[in-house]
Amino acid sequence: MKAKILGSLLVAIVAVTSIAKAQSRVPYIKYRERVQDERIHYGVRTGELTRHEAVALRRQEMKLDRDRRIALADGRITPHERRYLQREANKLSYNIHRSTNDRDRRF
Repeated sequence: MKAKILGSLLVAIVAVTSIAKAQSRVPYIKYRERVQDERIHYGVRTGELTRHEAVALRRQEMKLDRDRRIALADGRITPHERRYLQREANKLSYNIHRSTNDRDRRF
C-alpha cells in the first residue's frame, strides 16, 4: 500500500517539475518581445524609423507573437520550437537595428 502511494507521489512530483521546467523560458520570450516592441516604439518616436519600416517591423513582431502562441497551444514549447522562436526573434532584432541605423529619416 505504501509503495503504491509513494510511487504515485513520485510520478506526480516528476510531472509537476517537468511542466515547470518546460515553461521556464516562456517569460524570457515574452520579455524579449516587449523589449523589441519598445525599441520599435522608440525608433518611431525619435524619427529613426519611417512609417513603412515601422509597419514592416510590427508585422514581423506580430508573426513572432503568433508563432509563440501556436507553440504554446499544446501547453509546452519543445526545444525545436524554442530554437525556431529564438531565430525569429534574432532576425527581428537585427532588422530593428538595421532599420534604426540606416540613413532613412522621418521628417
